Amino acid sequence: MSCECHDHCTIESRGRDSVTNPAWRRALWIALVLNLAMFIVELAAGLQADSVSLMADAVDFAGDAANYGLSLAVLGMAVVWRSRAALVKGLSMTAYGLFVIGKAAWVLHSGTVPEPLTMGVVGAIALVVNTGVAVLLYAFRTGDANMRSVWLCSRNDALSNLAVMLAALGVFGTGSAWPDLVVAGVMAVLALSAGVTVVREARRELAAVPA
Repeated sequence: MSCECHDHCTIESRGRDSVTNPAWRRALWIALVLNLAMFIVELAAGLQADSVSLMADAVDFAGDAANYGLSLAVLGMAVVWRSRAALVKGLSMTAYGLFVIGKAAWVLHSGTVPEPLTMGVVGAIALVVNTGVAVLLYAFRTGDANMRSVWLCSRNDALSNLAVMLAALGVFGTGSAWPDLVVAGVMAVLALSAGVTVVREARRELAAVPA
C-alpha cells in the first residue's frame, strides 16, 4: 500500500523496525534498571559531597529512567504517540537544563565547596554505566525521534560523567567550587541543546502525520 507522504512512510517504517526488534526492547529495559540504580547512588553521593554536578547528574539519571520507561510504554503504539512521547522527553531535557542552571546559581550564592574524592569515584562509576548504555543503544541512534532522544540521553550522560571527573580534579586542585559549577553549566547546555533537537524532530514527525 502506497503512502501519501514520503516523510510519514519513512517515520512509520523506522517505527515498525523498532517495535519488531526485540533487541530494542531489551536494551531499553537494561538502560531503565541501570539508570534507576545510578539515580539512587548519585543522589546520595551528591548530597554527601555537596556537589552540584553530581546532584544534577542524579536528576538526569532519574529523568532518563523515566524516558526509557515512557519509550517502553509507547513502543507498540502508532507513530503519533511515539512522537508525542519524544516531545515530552525533549521538554523534560530542557527543564532539566534550566534546573541545573538554577541549582548552580544557588550554590554559587551559598559558597559551598564540594568534596572531590566522592565526586571522582562516583563520576567514574557513572561513566562506566553510561558508556555501556550508550554502546548498547548506539545501533538505534538513527530511528525515529523517540529512539533518537534515547540515544542523545545516553551520549550526553557519558560526556557529563567525564566532565564530573574533571570537575573533581579541579575542585581538588583549587579548593574552590568553581570547577563543579562550570561543569554543571556545561551539563545544562548539553541538556538544553539535546532537548531542543528532540523537540524539533518530534514536531517535524507530528507535522508529517496525516490528520
